Amino acid sequence: MEEEDGAGSAASSCVSVRSDRSKEQPLNFSNEPAATIVEQEGAEVSTGQSAQQHQTHLDSVVMRLEDNITMFVKNELKKIQKLLSPDHPETLKSQMEDEEMFGGEDEDERKSCREAFLKITLHFLRRLKQHEMADHLQSKIFASLCKRELKAQLKKKFQCVFEGIAKAGSPTLLNQIYTELHITEGGTAEVNDEHEVRQIETASRKPDRAETTIRQEDIFKVSPGRDEPIRTVLTKGVAGIGKTVLTQKYSLDWAEDKANQDIQFIFPFTFRELNVLKEEKFSLVELVHHFFNQTNQSGICRLEDFQVVFILDGLDECRLNLDFNKTKILTETRKSTSLDELLTNLIRGNLLPSARLWITTRPAAANQIPPQCVDMVTEVRGFTDPQKEEYFRKRFRDEEQASRIISHIKKARSLHIMCHIPVFCWITATVLEDVLETREGGQLPKTLTEMYIHFLVVQAKVKRIKYDGGAETDPHWSPESRKMIESLGKLAFDQLQKGNLIFYEPDLTECGIDIRAASVYSGVFTQIFKEEKQLYQNKVFCFVHLSVQEFLAALHVHLTFINSGLNLLEEQQTTSMWPKLFDKPKLQSLHQCAVDKALQSPNGHLDLFLRFLLGLKTNQTRLQGLMTQTGSSAQTNQEAVKYIKKKLSENLSAEKSINLFHCLNELNDRSLLEEIQQSLRSGRLSTDKLSPAQWSALVFILLSSEKDLDEFDLKKYFASEEALLRLLPVVKVSKKAL
Repeated sequence: MEEEDGAGSAASSCVSVRSDRSKEQPLNFSNEPAATIVEQEGAEVSTGQSAQQHQTHLDSVVMRLEDNITMFVKNELKKIQKLLSPDHPETLKSQMEDEEMFGGEDEDERKSCREAFLKITLHFLRRLKQHEMADHLQSKIFASLCKRELKAQLKKKFQCVFEGIAKAGSPTLLNQIYTELHITEGGTAEVNDEHEVRQIETASRKPDRAETTIRQEDIFKVSPGRDEPIRTVLTKGVAGIGKTVLTQKYSLDWAEDKANQDIQFIFPFTFRELNVLKEEKFSLVELVHHFFNQTNQSGICRLEDFQVVFILDGLDECRLNLDFNKTKILTETRKSTSLDELLTNLIRGNLLPSARLWITTRPAAANQIPPQCVDMVTEVRGFTDPQKEEYFRKRFRDEEQASRIISHIKKARSLHIMCHIPVFCWITATVLEDVLETREGGQLPKTLTEMYIHFLVVQAKVKRIKYDGGAETDPHWSPESRKMIESLGKLAFDQLQKGNLIFYEPDLTECGIDIRAASVYSGVFTQIFKEEKQLYQNKVFCFVHLSVQEFLAALHVHLTFINSGLNLLEEQQTTSMWPKLFDKPKLQSLHQCAVDKALQSPNGHLDLFLRFLLGLKTNQTRLQGLMTQTGSSAQTNQEAVKYIKKKLSENLSAEKSINLFHCLNELNDRSLLEEIQQSLRSGRLSTDKLSPAQWSALVFILLSSEKDLDEFDLKKYFASEEALLRLLPVVKVSKKAL
C-alpha cells in the first residue's frame, strides 16, 4: 500500500487531469455499443431460469468481456509503445494519426474509455517507478488537445486590436488592419541611444539599397548560405514601430493554422507581465503553467519533447536583473529559481536549448543581450512610403478623402517622416478624421505640435461629450479634465527624465498620483494613457507612445513656467517668490535654456521635447482654457528664432542642425531656408561665401528633398575640402557621389 500511495503522490505532482475528464462513466471496451452485445447474447435472463443457466450465461459474458478488454488493451498498448518510441516521427501527419484516438463513432464514449485506460496505464507505470516514461506519455497524449486549446486562447487574445486604445472603443480585426512592416535582416545588437525620432529621420533618408527583407512568418527560417539553425532572434525597432503587433500577428497566424505548423507550442510573454513577478520563484515549466493554464491541466511537463517558441516582447521595459556574467548555470526545466536567473539561462541556451526565442527591444536596450547569445538580428523599419499610403487607404475608405490626407502628409515633411512609425499614422488619422468631420475644408495641421495639440483636444472633446454629457459647443477644458492633464504631464516629465516608458504603482505614488486616480485617467483619456491588467490584477500604465509622453512633458514644463515662473529645466531652482513678484521671468529664458540643454545632449534625447516646447508658444489659442497667454507671442517667437539662428552659426553636428531647423518650422520661420532655396533656384549660390548657418540650411534642404539622391553632384557646390566636410551627411545617403 505504501508503494501505491507513493505512486499516487508522484502522479499528482505532474498530472492534473480536468474534472470533466475524470468523471465516473461506465466503461465499454468493446468496439461495439453495449446494446449490441446484449442483443447478440439474447434477451435478459429471466428470473425463472436456474442458477446454473445464469452462471453459464455470466461465464460467457465474462469471457467475451475478457476478449474485448484484452483486444482493447493490446491495441492501446501498441499505440502507446509507438508513441513512446524514440524514432516516432514528430510530423503533422503523425500527430493527426495519434489524434484519431479521440475521433470516430461515439466520439465522447471512445474518448472517455481511452482517457480512463490512459490513467490506468500512468498509474501502473508509476507503480513500476517509470516516472519519466509516465510523464513522457502524459505529455504526448495530451499535447494535441493542449495545442488546440492554446491556439483558441491566442486567437481570442490577438484577433482584435484597439490601435492605441486600452479598454474602450471599437476593436478592429488584426488581419483586417495589419499592414506588412519593413523588416530587414542583418546588423548587430550594438546599442544605439540616439533619440528614436533622429533614428527614424536617418532611416527615412536612406536610399532603397538591396537589403535582405524578411516576412514575420519566416523569422526563424534559415537563409540561403547559412548552415546553422536559428535559435534566438533579436528584433530591434523604435517605440511604436510595430514590434508588439508583429509578434501578435506571428502568434495569430500560427493559431489560425496559416503558418509555422511545425511548431507545437508558441508561448508569448511580455516583460511588462514578467516585471510584476520580479520577487517570485519559478521553474521554466511552472512559468509556462502560470501563464498558460491549459499546459498545466494537460500535464505538459517535458517541454523538451516539443518544438517550442518563446516570445519575449519589450526587453527595453525589463526591470529584472539579467546578469549574463555572474548568473549561475541552470539546465533543469523543473528547478525553481528567481525569474532573472531563469530568463538569463533561457536566453543563454543553458535551459531548454531546443526552444526558439524571439526577443524584441528598442535599440537603446539591444546590448543587454550578449552577441554570442543571438543568432540573428533583425530591425523593424516601420512603414515604407508605399506602406504609409496603404495604411491611410485602409483607414479611410473614401478614396478622395484618403488622397487628400496622403497629399497633405507628403507636403508636411516632418509629418511624412514620422509616419514611418505606425502609431504616429494612427494619431495622424485620428486627428485628420476629426478635422475633416468637424471643419469641412478647414486647414489641416502642418507641424508636429499642431498635430499633438489637436490630438489632445480630440480626447478632451470625447471626455466632455461621452463622459460628462456635454455638448459640442461647450468649452473643451473643464476643471476636472485640466487637473487630469496636469497630473499626466507631471508623470510624463518626471518619468521621461528617468527614461521610463511604463509605470507601476510605486512610480505613480512618487509622482503624487493615486493608483485609483490613474485608473480613472486611463478610462477617460483612453487614447493617451493606457492601463493594462496583468495576472493577479496588477496594473501597468503607459502612454500610447513615447512622443505623446514627450508632448505632455513639454506641456507640463510650459504650464509650470507660465503659472509659477518656475523653470523645471534649471539645475538649481529657487523657491523664493520675491524675485518673481518684481521681475517676472520671460518665456524667452525657458526657451533658451531648453535649446542649450538639447544641444548639450550627446544622443538627442531632448530633440522632440524641444520641438514641442517651442511649438506650444505658437499654438496657445488652440489650448484656450488649459493655459493663459503671456506677453507678445510674436515678440517671443522672434527672440527664439534669433537665438536658434545664433546657435546655427556655430559648428554643430548635422543632426543637431537638422533638429534646430525643425524647431524653426515649429515657430513658423522659414526665412533661412527660403534664402538658400532662392539662391539654388537662381543658380547664384556661392558656397565659398556661405555662413555656417547657411551651410546647415543647404544640408537640411538637400536631405529633406523628396527626390531620391541617386546621384549627388558635389562639383555643383565647389569640390573644396570644406564643401566635402559640410555636405558629408548628403554624400553618405546618396547612391552615387560625383
